[in-house]
Amino acid sequence: MQCQTVLPGAECTFQGKQGCVFTSGSCQNIVENCEGCDRVVDSTIGKVCSAYPAPEKKWAAGICNFASHVKVEIKTDDAKINPLKASKKAAGSKKKK
Repeated sequence: MQCQTVLPGAECTFQGKQGCVFTSGSCQNIVENCEGCDRVVDSTIGKVCSAYPAPEKKWAAGICNFASHVKVEIKTDDAKINPLKASKKAAGSKKKK
């Protein structure tokens, strides 16, 4: 349904027939961590997130999963594999058929 409170005319999953069904009854303003995100839009109450109505809760546990401006580094384990053991392991799996 389309939002009738903060972003009139925008599609919102929290808008129902009775109005906004989010716990506070309306979207909340963004937090400092949200600055620079593609999902931040201007509304009647200021800047809000177009993906989630409570940005502060998304950032409470770490990085917001909707954040388009944050790059997550993936650490890889550079453990060396013994090529002899790897070949024996691969050959052993073929014999079991």
